[in-house]
Amino acid sequence: FVLGIHPNALAYSMTTLGAGMMNSIFNFYYVKLFLNRYKISEVAFHQAQVVFMIWNAINDPLFGYIQDNSKFACCSRRQFSILYGAPLYALAFLLPWFPWKHYEEGDWLSGLHLIVALCAFDGLLTFVLLAQCALFAEISTRHESRLQLIKYNQVATLIGSTSILFCGLISDNMENFAYFQAFAVLVAALATACMCYTGKYSTSQYEQREICTENTNLENSDGALSWSSVISLTKQIMTEKNFLFFVTMNFFQVFHLAFCNNFMMIFADNLIPKDVLSSSIRSIMYGAGFICPQCLVLLSHTSLKKFGYYRIILFSFYFEGVAAAVMFVLGPEHYYLLAFYLTTNMVIVQASFSLFNLPLADIVDADLIKHKRRSPLSSMVFGTNALFTKPAQSLAPMLVVTILNQFGYENLNDEVAQPDPSLFLGLHDAMFYLICLVPLCIAVIQILTWTPFSIQN
Repeated sequence: FVLGIHPNALAYSMTTLGAGMMNSIFNFYYVKLFLNRYKISEVAFHQAQVVFMIWNAINDPLFGYIQDNSKFACCSRRQFSILYGAPLYALAFLLPWFPWKHYEEGDWLSGLHLIVALCAFDGLLTFVLLAQCALFAEISTRHESRLQLIKYNQVATLIGSTSILFCGLISDNMENFAYFQAFAVLVAALATACMCYTGKYSTSQYEQREICTENTNLENSDGALSWSSVISLTKQIMTEKNFLFFVTMNFFQVFHLAFCNNFMMIFADNLIPKDVLSSSIRSIMYGAGFICPQCLVLLSHTSLKKFGYYRIILFSFYFEGVAAAVMFVLGPEHYYLLAFYLTTNMVIVQASFSLFNLPLADIVDADLIKHKRRSPLSSMVFGTNALFTKPAQSLAPMLVVTILNQFGYENLNDEVAQPDPSLFLGLHDAMFYLICLVPLCIAVIQILTWTPFSIQN
């Protein structure tokens, strides 16, 4: 301990800092970039999302199994996975922001660009962050230590999420694209340095055990990567009812989070007039959607110890449902209230999602005890969870873009045609219904699926 700082928790959280800076910018801007600036066609957008959805689902359990069973240190050692994966992860982050040529409307190359950008970014994100998630379960099995990691993690995410605020202010919410590109390069460089710090200085309680049993593992590793092993271990994980309850609830949380991240700016730009909220105020509003969740989790640290994550997460679902119902009843004319609702909804969804490593880590512990394993299948549990929840990241933008285009969204930025203004009244109504009814329906489903979860720390 130096100045009261826990060195291992600090090292662990540095990957969260680096990933947070990149992920928040990527998820917040890529949909608007390809729809509005690169003018990708709806068909190409859907094709890219389908390819991404398949790859997104496959790569998590694949990398999870490799990291839990590989003989190569760059895969089997969590720290090495982060250290060697970090520079490639940062390069993948930069892919969408630099067009391969000047795109015409509906250009097929913009569709290919989106496929490559999404798959490369998610592949490297998975490789690095799956190793970090496994570290979370393996640094300590003590609940207090895990809460400490969550606390450090939230501080790191808080600092990392300010990238959205500064990016919006510097680039005028991506209006000044050259400034946006320069800021993205700076973020990529800083993120690489942060994640390499984790790779060099973090440790886990299983490290010494792994070193002592390395020869034994090598002797018994015949067929370690066989399909029968994959199927057997995955079946053991999936037969745990708490895992099934969690995965179902988490699927809708990931959907809701993608819905907020990808479309908050689009909804706010269309439903709240420019003369009501200035560009700088909007930047602060968008930044708050990423910064405030981390503040909320840090402030609720005492409540987490007192009530446990189960009750806190359940309460967040009730809050989201009630807030959505109230906003729906009040209507879209209350612009300041609508801005507050959009921000608050994003804050609550992100804040509760930040706690999901706690139930997953408890599921890892339960699996370790139930099947009497020598070491936990951390990466496989996190990877199998991702197999079923990650498709929601693609389904959310596909569904919303399809609905919006039914009401003329694709013609909104058409500089040649002058579409019927009455069409946009229907578009605005559709947007308002989406921002109220989607959170309301998701909250009801999550309450029903989370209530039976029985570990409850």
